Amino acid sequence: MELILKQDVVNLGFKDDLVAVKNGYGRNYLIPHGFAVLATSSAKKVLAETLKQRAHKEKSIVKEANKIAEALKSLELMIPAKTGEGDKLFGSISNANLSESLAKEGQEIERKFITIAGGLVKRLGKYSAKVRLHRDVIVDLPFEVTSDKK
Repeated sequence: MELILKQDVVNLGFKDDLVAVKNGYGRNYLIPHGFAVLATSSAKKVLAETLKQRAHKEKSIVKEANKIAEALKSLELMIPAKTGEGDKLFGSISNANLSESLAKEGQEIERKFITIAGGLVKRLGKYSAKVRLHRDVIVDLPFEVTSDKK
């Protein structure tokens, strides 16, 4: 089943992408929740016109995303966490914690656009996360988890 996505869907595609999915997934989840519409010939023509009009707007959006990417690359992000024995953490550090730390540094980024390599962080040390600012702009964000004991 061919569908046109009306918004970004994780692990499937971005808004206005033409995707092929299994019939049940499209019919029972994507279409009823408003995530996609059927890719009929008329819908494809409308999509082509929309993409053509949006092409020049995308340039300014990508330019802004690149500015944010440069700002993120210059950040030295340290996340304090409670630690137990050795270097183990009480709890873990997730993309929500990274989003909060970035907000404190002046960069408002939603947690759904942050992906930590390996999932959750459960030990002290240096780690890396990927931040998706735009479909074409993905930044590696190094961060360090430190102990909050003084």
